[in-house]
Amino acid sequence: MTLVHVYSGKVRDVYDAGGGRLLMVASDRISAFDHVFPDPVPHKGRVLTAMTQFWVSELAGIAPTHLVSTDPADFPTGVDDPDPDELAGRAMLVERAEMLPIECIVRGYLSGSAWKEYRAKGTMHGSALPDGLRESERLREPIFTPSTKATEGHDINISFEEAVSLLGEGAAERAREICISAYQKAAERAASVGILIADTKFELGLIDGEMAICDEILTPDSSRFWEASAWEPGSTPPSLDKQPVRDWAEASGWDKESPPPPLPGDVVAATSERYVSAYERISGRSFADWWGVA
Repeated sequence: MTLVHVYSGKVRDVYDAGGGRLLMVASDRISAFDHVFPDPVPHKGRVLTAMTQFWVSELAGIAPTHLVSTDPADFPTGVDDPDPDELAGRAMLVERAEMLPIECIVRGYLSGSAWKEYRAKGTMHGSALPDGLRESERLREPIFTPSTKATEGHDINISFEEAVSLLGEGAAERAREICISAYQKAAERAASVGILIADTKFELGLIDGEMAICDEILTPDSSRFWEASAWEPGSTPPSLDKQPVRDWAEASGWDKESPPPPLPGDVVAATSERYVSAYERISGRSFADWWGVA
């Protein structure tokens, strides 16, 4: 069969695979400040897919996922678009899900938009936090902090009570339970190899009436991975993700409104290395063994 293109986002291309399934293909496109840069980052798409498959196995006891297979042999045949050679290692065959209308974020440390809100109001997603916390401070316990899914512009942080009004109490409670349990298990695994997971974003959906973890899981794109050895409250440690792109863009003079400029080769290389390093350290696997890499 020929895959039918359904949707393209900043990073992923989604195709209807028939039989109630989708093929999600992670590209090497990289975005920052709500813009996609013209230069791909080698290996990025395969890292996102490999990392997701690793976490599916690690989190199996917490909740089901929508993943069916990452093995190219299981993908529909006769594919005209995308190029079959590009699917290996980038694509996930998944079950369709009825997605929840919120982003399910768990924070273990005070950073990003949560830090900005706390600094201005002393709250995080509308809930009061203790006085005197510093940027990047570890929270007493992981906190479920949902947001809206914006079709344009930025997502909007909401309280748990607002999530209840959108999902219903039972579904909101179940979403919080799944996400916090998954974060805690992942954070323990990452900490064992010297990486802190400051926060992460999950996508949840219903498959046959059961809540499941969907889309990418605990990747450098959906999470803030920090070097534990460089972490100190009051500052932001280096992260194992697209930070070289952000840093270069901030220093380049780009206005963040016009199309982004080309990325220097050393920035692309440094970013690729961070993605691969995050996967290999957390999973304990060699990236060279992943489909399509060699």
